[in-house]
Amino acid sequence: MTDPIGTRWGKSSRSDNNGGACVEVAAVNESILIRDSKDAGGPVLRFGREPWRLFLRTLR
Repeated sequence: MTDPIGTRWGKSSRSDNNGGACVEVAAVNESILIRDSKDAGGPVLRFGREPWRLFLRTLR
């Protein structure tokens, strides 16, 4: 998946604690995008907002 122009990626403030091995997350329209921060041009996973909310609730 190609990055939509102007996508604002973010990562956890705790991401520096693990040697740079982290993911970045972006919200685009009705989708949540996830990618490996070390491979910004690599594959991107896309989830709907509700499945993403369920995933986060499960983690907590």
